[in-house]
Amino acid sequence: MKAHVGDRIVLEGTHLGDPYRAGVIVEVEHNDGTPPYTVQWEDGRRTVVFPGPDARIGGPARPGSNR
Repeated sequence: MKAHVGDRIVLEGTHLGDPYRAGVIVEVEHNDGTPPYTVQWEDGRRTVVFPGPDARIGGPARPGSNR
């Protein structure tokens, strides 16, 4: 998995009925775009993420939005 600052990341729920989490990648640790990533989530929190198989990386987020 490779990403860039500004890309959108979505983590699917791991159990039936779990909501997904979406955010924007604000920092990429490695120059080649591999994890870990610092993500600004929709609720405003920032965490370091090592994405698993349930993660999707999308294109750049819309300006002013984490969706």
